[in-house]
Amino acid sequence: MFALILIFAICLALFFSFWTGFTDAAYAISTIIGTRTLKPYQAVILSVIGNFIGMVFGSAVAATIGMGIISESVASGEVIIATLLGALIFDVITSWIFSLPISETHVLIGGLVGSGIAAGGLKVVKFQGIINKVIIPMLTSPFIAIIVAFLIGCVIIRAFRNVHASKINKSFKKLEVIAGLFFSITDGTNDAQKVMGIITILLIYYGYLTEFAVPFWVMLASYITMSLGTFFGGWRIVKTMATKITRMKPYQGFSASIGSSLLLGTAAIWGIPISSTHVANGSIMGVGMCQRIKAVKWGTTRKIVVAWILSMPLSAVLSFVIFHVIKLFVA
Repeated sequence: MFALILIFAICLALFFSFWTGFTDAAYAISTIIGTRTLKPYQAVILSVIGNFIGMVFGSAVAATIGMGIISESVASGEVIIATLLGALIFDVITSWIFSLPISETHVLIGGLVGSGIAAGGLKVVKFQGIINKVIIPMLTSPFIAIIVAFLIGCVIIRAFRNVHASKINKSFKKLEVIAGLFFSITDGTNDAQKVMGIITILLIYYGYLTEFAVPFWVMLASYITMSLGTFFGGWRIVKTMATKITRMKPYQGFSASIGSSLLLGTAAIWGIPISSTHVANGSIMGVGMCQRIKAVKWGTTRKIVVAWILSMPLSAVLSFVIFHVIKLFVA
């Protein structure tokens, strides 16, 4: 029975990785599509390549997810299954049905907290780690992204103020492809590492590992499944990200991608499971504000922010309930 639970939990984690790539294609390639720099299928291929290169960033984020949210002593197959089911249910409803760019990072963490509390009470939750590496980055990263992208955009406008717009757009279309690749690399490493952390802590719980060290097969499986998800893509969310927040020119797409890459890469090195959703949205808003405040479509932005706020608590409640349902059938 324990072997079946472990296998099912690992398969579900890899499906979550696939689903993350399926919806996260939006964040890494939305600006490239929104500025018409690349066709959708070309942008998706670029994103897949970037995802795999993201393996070079190591496993600091994986360690945070695996050991920094709840106690390892309760990270059983039942807890992880409840975590992933709660996260997936909330994510599917909000991102696919309502086309809102939800943070898989926060629904996963919310799910871990909810199922962890169901299994062992509040004492198993590592609140200090959550505050330092989840809550504070969640609150600050969108604003940092807005500022960074805004500044990059303003510098470009200032530097090329005497150059004809058509020449600027032509140059930045090429640069935007490079920036999009960097965004895909940093986005991919953040997302794949979350699943790596989940699977690794499962292997520790069932005695297959004695310390937190991500096996190569876990790393490879996480990146492959996420890249497959990216390949098939979440086109409805791409549309929301690329056109419903603000209309962009190539220099703005470049600014947004570079700003997002800087934040996501720094977070990956520091082991902070930052949300690429928050960063991407913040960057797009920042470059939109380079033109004028009204260039940002605040109605769409408000809906996205509401979805962000609800992500962690609702996924936690779902996972809490699902864990107790699972325990009715698994002694």
